[in-house]
Amino acid sequence: MGKAKQLTVKVIPSSIANPFVKRVHYSGKVTSNSSLHFGVFYNGTLHGVASFGQGIDKRKTIGLVKGTGWNEYLELNRLAFDDVLPKNSESRALSVMFKLLKKNAPQIKWILSYADGSQCGDGTIYRATGFYLTQINDNKSMWRMPDGNVVCKLVFEASFGSNGGIKARYGKVGDKASWTANKFLEWVGAELISGYQLRYIYLIDKNCELNCPILPYNTIDERGAGMYKGKKVTLAERTVK
Repeated sequence: MGKAKQLTVKVIPSSIANPFVKRVHYSGKVTSNSSLHFGVFYNGTLHGVASFGQGIDKRKTIGLVKGTGWNEYLELNRLAFDDVLPKNSESRALSVMFKLLKKNAPQIKWILSYADGSQCGDGTIYRATGFYLTQINDNKSMWRMPDGNVVCKLVFEASFGSNGGIKARYGKVGDKASWTANKFLEWVGAELISGYQLRYIYLIDKNCELNCPILPYNTIDERGAGMYKGKKVTLAERTVK
């Protein structure tokens, strides 16, 4: 681990975490459902943030691990580390966070997260930390709007609370408020971003049993889903950071 052992990981408030995430994360955005933020400090200065919270649609994910209670897992919503941190810092920091969760929030049995291979990477950090790869899907949710902003399709769905408000940002809504997300996005001239989304699961409680297949990491290359820092690349062409 080398210098990565010199890291300090502790819970920080959103008032400190969110500005850092907006500055460092590739999306430039935070998620409103993040409720727990860990800060990663090196030489006394904040250089990384991991934000956890409830998933957007828990009904679709709670069954990924057998017997999971409604409040027994978290989604890693944002992972933002700057380039100052030494090698292996990300996996080291996540390991510490999971130990802290196990000690202080024993009801949390597992962690869910997604790697956005359509914009950033295929989950190098997750694999180095021991996450299971459980799904690789063609991207059908991230769209680039005419103003260049990248948004998730879900926020345009009728079931999403701010549906009308976000639609109004992109034109006069009128009777289009009830349109499906796809229909509305096509109407405003948005473009579906090509690529893949990869789903990862980490079992804090090793007695938990997955209720979905575990994919070998080389499936990423077989699907052509390898990406690192926004560029197509195979796993064989790089080493774990």
